[in-house]
Amino acid sequence: MGEALRSLTERLRSEAGAGGSAAYERLAAAEDPDVLASVLTEPGQPLWARELVAFRLGTAGDKRAFEALVLLLNHRDPQRCASAAHALARLGDPRTARAAAALATNELRVAYALQPVRLLVELRAPEAVPALITTLERRLRPHDPYRKVALACAEGLGVLGDTRARGVLHEALAHPALAETAVRALNRLTGERD
Repeated sequence: MGEALRSLTERLRSEAGAGGSAAYERLAAAEDPDVLASVLTEPGQPLWARELVAFRLGTAGDKRAFEALVLLLNHRDPQRCASAAHALARLGDPRTARAAAALATNELRVAYALQPVRLLVELRAPEAVPALITTLERRLRPHDPYRKVALACAEGLGVLGDTRARGVLHEALAHPALAETAVRALNRLTGERD
């Protein structure tokens, strides 16, 4: 069992509680992908069950998990977002990068953009650089409260190494909380050592 699955199962077992322990054990042990996928469409299923099933299907490459995972990627609970990002990165669905870019650039949900930004970097899809540039530009406004998102964008742009990011990274140098990360990212763009 991988660390991501171990962490997820411990959290969801606790969330299911005594009242849902039998249902939890049934879903955790289920091997039939059709049985698992049915949980995603059955009404009245608890969130923990949907997350467990979506994660298991997603990491197995079953595209029926896509919609549920995208919803979880934009959830207010950071642990749900992280587990969804992990599964989406392994799902192999071509829609994933577009969905992550839409979530990363949605100003109404920017508080939950950290995992979509990180997922875009991991995917290295064509949508990644434009989405990270847009998101970082918006974070350069005075008194923006989403510093972690801005840092993830700047770091990710350095990892992606696309010279289109040079302008926004230079702008980020003027922000003390971002300057060090922006310098490292710019160095990566020019091939210099940190």
